[in-house]
Amino acid sequence: MFGPFEVKLVTVSMDGYEQSCRMSVRWLLLVMFWAVPTWVVPSWVVPASAQQNVRVPLEQDSRTIQLAAQLYKPAATTGRVPAVAIFHGCGGPGQNTARMAGLLASWGYAALVVDSFSARGLKDVCGRNWPSQADAETRAHDIDATLDWLGGQSFVDPARLAVMGYSYGGGVALLRALAGQPDAAATPPAFRAAILVYPDCGLAEAMGPKLAVRQPTLFAMGALDDWTPVSQCQAVVDRAVSGRDLVETRIYEGAHHSFDALGLPVRYLAGVGNRSKPGGCCGAHYGAHEPAWKQFVVDVKAFLAKTLGR
Repeated sequence: MFGPFEVKLVTVSMDGYEQSCRMSVRWLLLVMFWAVPTWVVPSWVVPASAQQNVRVPLEQDSRTIQLAAQLYKPAATTGRVPAVAIFHGCGGPGQNTARMAGLLASWGYAALVVDSFSARGLKDVCGRNWPSQADAETRAHDIDATLDWLGGQSFVDPARLAVMGYSYGGGVALLRALAGQPDAAATPPAFRAAILVYPDCGLAEAMGPKLAVRQPTLFAMGALDDWTPVSQCQAVVDRAVSGRDLVETRIYEGAHHSFDALGLPVRYLAGVGNRSKPGGCCGAHYGAHEPAWKQFVVDVKAFLAKTLGR
């Protein structure tokens, strides 16, 4: 469905469960990102503890703000290692980003989970105050600062950096993974690979009718996602006039938005902002789909091995 570049349709079965109870949108978002009890999650996906809390300096509005971040390092390293910068969705960093960072470290990568919100006095922006285009473009500078910080670490290979963004963070990463002018593709990107996890592709609308893909880019999306739908990302990639061969897609059948929110059944959130709907409002489904998550882990590991050479 994505034309001439690689598409892999992953078929998985839905084996979740339903509960008859009501929960507030706020409570659901907090559970999704912070409070998933470990006893409902298989032991192999429980996130490891961050090895180090760090700060990433960022110049913004003539002042320096310090982005909080959690650094995960491989247990044993020989020389410099590749690194992945992780950018969260609208609810802030949570168990999904920590879990992935722990996996990346176990595979031999350094991983840095960046908190774009706390330094700005934000907790989550999933409601009707859905981030604007200007908000996203401001946040894109977090990526620049993070890559500078990672590249300056003695244990990191600055030539092997990747960016991984989730939902709103995936849309922000898209602003760096693509170029709004096709001839800009000739400029070397600041990172070697991008992984966009159910990204907010509506943010690319402002980039113009012709786009260039600057580095290998993996889109990982749920087929049933109605918050950041596959069709919206397809429309973005269809505008790429160069670098389309650098794009890979993984579409997970039966999966909704946040298929990696392990332990949470699919729910409809009536009050969340939704850029794919008229006026950016409102409502979307989200929830776990463990078969999709498991295949996603396989796909990410293979993609990074191919692009970062680990």
